[in-house]
Formats: sequence, C-alpha cells, structure tokens
Amino acid sequence: MQASGLVDVRPERDGRWRIAARGRVGSVVVGELDVMVSSKASPASLLFYLAYAKDPGFRPEEVSAHAGDDLWATVAETLIRTCEQAMRGGVLQGYRTEDDSLHVVRGRIRVSDQLARRPGIPLPLEVRFDEYTVDIAENQIIRAAIRQMLRVPRLRDQARRRLSHLDGRLDGVTPAVIRRRRPTWLPTRLNRRYAPALRVAEVVLDNQSSIAGSGRATLAAFVVNMATVFEDFVSTAIREAFRGQGTTRAQYKVHLGEGSKVPMKPDVVQLRGNQPVAVFDAKYKLEDPKGGYPNADVYQMLAYCTALQLPTGWLVYAVGDAGKEPIRVAHTDVQVFQYALDLRDHPVAVLAQIRELVSSAIGTALPK
Repeated sequence: MQASGLVDVRPERDGRWRIAARGRVGSVVVGELDVMVSSKASPASLLFYLAYAKDPGFRPEEVSAHAGDDLWATVAETLIRTCEQAMRGGVLQGYRTEDDSLHVVRGRIRVSDQLARRPGIPLPLEVRFDEYTVDIAENQIIRAAIRQMLRVPRLRDQARRRLSHLDGRLDGVTPAVIRRRRPTWLPTRLNRRYAPALRVAEVVLDNQSSIAGSGRATLAAFVVNMATVFEDFVSTAIREAFRGQGTTRAQYKVHLGEGSKVPMKPDVVQLRGNQPVAVFDAKYKLEDPKGGYPNADVYQMLAYCTALQLPTGWLVYAVGDAGKEPIRVAHTDVQVFQYALDLRDHPVAVLAQIRELVSSAIGTALPK
C-alpha cells in the first residue's frame, strides 16, 4: 500500500498499524481493503479538473457519476461512457507509416537503407508505405486504459462486462505500453469524436496503477497530487478566461535579483505585448482558523510583484473565507489579494468563480 504513494504505513507498539496521508488524494484497493484519502472536491469534480487541465474543451457533463459513487466507480463509468460514445460511429481508422522488407514494391523504396543493408542484392526491398489500420495511437491509448481499468479488483460486474466488450471491439490494436513513451496524437477533425475518451484514458494512464502484491492480492491505486491538480486546473482556467485579451504564460520565468539572479516562476502571468499586467499563484492550502493563510504566501507574491513591476498580485486558494480587501504592503504601492475558490461547488460554478477572478484582476491591474 505504501508503494502507491498515497499513505505512510507505520507499525505501532501494540501490534496495530498507523496510516497517515502523504499530501495526496485518491484510492487504493488491496484485496478486501479499501483506503481512500478524500479531497475538497467530489470524485466527479476531481476527474473533471484532471481532464480539463489537459483540454479545456472537456465539459463537466462528460463525467459520469451518481450520488454515492466512489472514485473507482466514477472513473470506470466515465471511461466506459466516453469510449462507447467515441466508438458509436465505428472504431477509428487511420494511416500509419510502416518500414518493412518486401519482395514487391509497396510505397517507396528506402534507397539509402537498401544500399547500406543489401549492396548489389535486389531483393528483398527496403520500403516505406502507409497502412490504413485500426492500430493507431488513439486506439492504442484507449485500449491500454481499458485494460488498466480491468485490473481493478472488485469492479462492478456490469462495468467489467462493458469494459470487456469495448476491449473486444479494439481487436487488432496494440495497447500502449504504460512504462514506455506513450504514443502521441493530435486533435483533428477526423478524431474529434474520440477526444473526450482520449482525455479520460490519459488521466487513467497518468494516475492509475496496478501492482502485483503478495499471494493473490493485487494493489490497484488511483493517486494524484492535489496541489499539482489544483495548480494545473487554475492555470488552464485562467488562460481560457483571458482568451483574446493578450498572452497567458504558465510558469513564467522572472528574476528578483539583478543580473538574472534569484529566478522565480509564478504559476500564471498575463501579458499584453511583452508587458506583464497580472500575476497569479495557486495554493492548495487550508486557511488557518487562527491566522488566515500563511504569511509566506504573501512574501512570495510581493517578490513576484516587485520583479514584474506590478502593483497587484493574486493568491488563489482552494477553500476559505478570504475577504475582498487586499493586503496593502507597508511602505510600498503593492497590494496582494487572497481569492478563495470553493472546490466543493459544481465545476461550472468553479469556472464562473475563476472568470470573476480574472475580471477583478483586469480591473485592478490595468488602468481604466
């Protein structure tokens, strides 16, 4: 279980074991034991945030979830439904470039390879041709995710049957090998119907694992670093909210010290031309009931504003009751806003909160 990275497991003196979270969220299943570390977001919202960070065209309604569904049920049902919709018009086919040695000419001859491998020997020929096949990157990624999901123990029988049926429809497709570099695909008009399924499949391959345990027990884990999820989601949502109003840069490199010393990378910087006009930093932290958010976050934002020559900076938190009044830094013209999202809300409402954040940032960061 500890190998999943979700929790630390330590023996106690009285023969019991202490399980402690490690700053990640997700679920681990080992035999008959389930361990879940929950986030502020529901399983459906968590899956949406993961997919949206990859593709802002992914919509909340593409996540399949019912009241009471756990993380495994949500991920499995969403993968199944998006794959079924993707293949409703048939399994996608495409051209794949092949290199082969043949006794007949097909495609074009690779002259340099022919001369290097068989100088003076006419056959076989080294050729390169395009094969129209189902064994393309899109199907390889989806089949790998389906088979990964089928390894989850105690999956609902109906879900397992539907996954097996989808796997059968992809007969002739070589599943992507998870431990190797994943096949790449580019969104096109031809594979548009596959896009939601591919985003969910990528989430499964990125975050889900199955490990053979002792005896017959198999460990299945779906584990994410929520701080990274929150940062990626907020950065993508801010970029989308700013669309058409300049250039949005994630992990924008800036230096606090002269001579390019003390490099820093704010999560999001908005530019008009080459001029920074707004800076944001996402923090997946709880508000301290006694003293608000950590003071170190304000110090960090002050450094960003100083280096970027901005009068205003925005700290974006995952939860809390941050007031609308900024923190005005003494002896400077800098003010720092603390903006709290509510990840317990529906994703559509969270996206609306981020659009409100961007609207406020434009109003305070730019001259009217």
